[in-house]
Amino acid sequence: MKLDILAFGAHPDDVELGCGGTIAKEVSLGKKVGIIDLTRGELGTRGSVAIRNSESAAAAKILGIVARENLDMRDGFFINDEAHQLKIIQMIRKYQPEIVLCNAIDDRHIDHGKGSKLVSDACFLSGLMKIETELNGEKQGAWRPKVVYHYLQWKNINPDFVVDITGFNDKRIEAILAYSSQFYNPGSNEPETPIASKNFLESLNYRVQELGRLIGTDFAEGFTVERYLAVNSLENLM
Repeated sequence: MKLDILAFGAHPDDVELGCGGTIAKEVSLGKKVGIIDLTRGELGTRGSVAIRNSESAAAAKILGIVARENLDMRDGFFINDEAHQLKIIQMIRKYQPEIVLCNAIDDRHIDHGKGSKLVSDACFLSGLMKIETELNGEKQGAWRPKVVYHYLQWKNINPDFVVDITGFNDKRIEAILAYSSQFYNPGSNEPETPIASKNFLESLNYRVQELGRLIGTDFAEGFTVERYLAVNSLENLM
């Protein structure tokens, strides 16, 4: 199945937190979108693999994506080497996306920066014909996405561009809160973590509101780029 957009996250919930509104908007515009989670977040303080599997399936349904897979890399310990790159390449060649979205280039959690570089490198390598891969016993053809964009996460990185998600923020929040094991719950007996604090829950709208304000809309999500953005006309700029 060919997709228009393929979003990668080091952990289940990374994509929803970083670009859930953008995905919901693109799906509404008829785009086919998929998500690939690198790990199952098994080192997370709260919840369990089984719970997070269920939560990620629920979030996928809310966003309306057409595919979601997990590569079962080791949470906290995956590295950017040939074996891991080939797993990503298989997914890129399987889904042939025009656009890839992936983790922030630098962030509080070490997996986010690692995942960002791993996916970016694999996107380039996936276009090399002499790298041979198979999936389900069939050889895959080379494929390189047109662009790779990195969503924002914990750190306040200045975006290179923003996407207006006005009208889709409620769905974004719904998809994020599908991960109920991970976020603030005053009745929970589990340990508090940085993302399970009341402050973090209340902060879910801070950045998207601020970015929206700066472009004259209600909500927006930011991204960084790997090469210059190009437009056909000044009219394409908002």
